Amino acid sequence: MTEQTKNTVITWRDRNAVVHPAGDVVAASVPELRSALREALANGVLDMAIDFAGVSMVDSTGLGLLISAHNSISKAGGKLAVIHASKEILDLFRSMRIHQHFSVSQTGGEQQ
Repeated sequence: MTEQTKNTVITWRDRNAVVHPAGDVVAASVPELRSALREALANGVLDMAIDFAGVSMVDSTGLGLLISAHNSISKAGGKLAVIHASKEILDLFRSMRIHQHFSVSQTGGEQQ
């Protein structure tokens, strides 16, 4: 099943969701993405992957949203992962040690 919240697309498989942000995860786009993530949590998602294939930049507001999403999903017993991150975003997450809290990969799976 696929849902679309404005420009953010969520693909569902059972209680797993893949969220496809509609571009960069920056202050201007965070409200829409936050709504999509809250909707997924309200629908009982246990494992959520945020697909960064179309993301080239993340700012501090976006990082805060990802950490908040991780905390909320963990509290519910689930897991968060960022997949298809660019090398630059992966390097940013490593330098900030974000990858120690949830999986971040350049592919669709294993942690880098």
